[in-house]
Amino acid sequence: MLFSFLFLCTRITKAMTEASKYEQRGVSADKTDVHNAIRNLDKGLFPNAFCKILPDLAGNDPEYVNVMHADTAGTKTSLAYIYWRETGDHSVWKGVVQDSIVMNLDDMACAGITDNIILSSTIGRNKNYINGEVLSHLIAAAGDFIAAMQKHGVQLHLSGGETADVGDIVRTLDVGYTAFARLPRKDVADIQIKPGSVIVGFASYGQAAWETEYNGGMGSNGLTSARHDVFSNEYAQKYPESYDAANMPQNLAYSGSLKLTDTEEQTGITAGKLVLSPTRTYLPLIRSILAKHRSAIQGMIHCTGGAQTKVMKFTEKLRVVKNNMLPVPPLFRMIQKESGTDAREMYKVFNMGHRLEIYTDAAAAQDMIAMAAAVGIDAQVIGYCEEAEQNQLIIESELGSFSY
Repeated sequence: MLFSFLFLCTRITKAMTEASKYEQRGVSADKTDVHNAIRNLDKGLFPNAFCKILPDLAGNDPEYVNVMHADTAGTKTSLAYIYWRETGDHSVWKGVVQDSIVMNLDDMACAGITDNIILSSTIGRNKNYINGEVLSHLIAAAGDFIAAMQKHGVQLHLSGGETADVGDIVRTLDVGYTAFARLPRKDVADIQIKPGSVIVGFASYGQAAWETEYNGGMGSNGLTSARHDVFSNEYAQKYPESYDAANMPQNLAYSGSLKLTDTEEQTGITAGKLVLSPTRTYLPLIRSILAKHRSAIQGMIHCTGGAQTKVMKFTEKLRVVKNNMLPVPPLFRMIQKESGTDAREMYKVFNMGHRLEIYTDAAAAQDMIAMAAAVGIDAQVIGYCEEAEQNQLIIESELGSFSY
């Protein structure tokens, strides 16, 4: 009894310490403040859809709907800035643009939108640190990504954007995109997950058909934690403009042991490149899956804010059991080793190996897995859903068993 009590106290203390560390760095793993702020806003025509669905304000047709979505690359730009300064490698800016675009596209894809999407950029820079050459790379990167998607049947359209010198409020760089689409109302993918469904998880790591190199699986969530927990304090000294030096406790600023150019043994890729891996888009794959299995899909979840717990925002009186997870890739093992973060918390902050889930029936699941394999993405049935008295998520993985 005493052992159980002490174990519980240790778990609670560790969880409070992790939460405190995030807060002192100015971030929240589950965006509590944001969700509280928008709690009373209108949720649109399909309140449980992954994105807010609006009436067809563009065409005033009751058979159509509109979706507008905005997102950024977040604090990933800070790490990209340091990597560029340290190595002179401009390819990181292409990744940052992809991060910002994909965080829009894959949210929209989970609502059924996979084609004819209009994009507009908003770039704010501190001219003292981000020069015109970087801007050129950022602007060119959008066209490169659009061309790559066109080769895989996805039509994206760039409408322009705003680039502003805002050094008074931006330390280095902020990259954001807004996306808009109009689609038939009947094609909206609402989320109605039922007991008895199985969960297909699609890997965030590896190399998809539309990628040119190995992807560590990072995505654009958890970057504040990752960069400060993994990388050496020398970067705090060299690049104080890359973080909130005035407010962050110095013992939490770049408190890891690794340099950006240190090689991760299993992949042979530098730690900096692994963490900066561009956010993988699943858009071409989702487009194909929807074309073949739309009626079998009960919900698609993009595991962003909240990571593996994201699905709980879309369920009621359902127990989601993830008991056959994909392997934890080297990137997240590296982050956990450097940070010492509890595994339970890791699953709330990082995707840990898959960033897309589709809830469906067993027969459709097997075909979706085959479709993913055909484009170079590992996938498998990672769990199932069952009725419960209240919402619950259970994760059983190589790192342990956790309940949320």
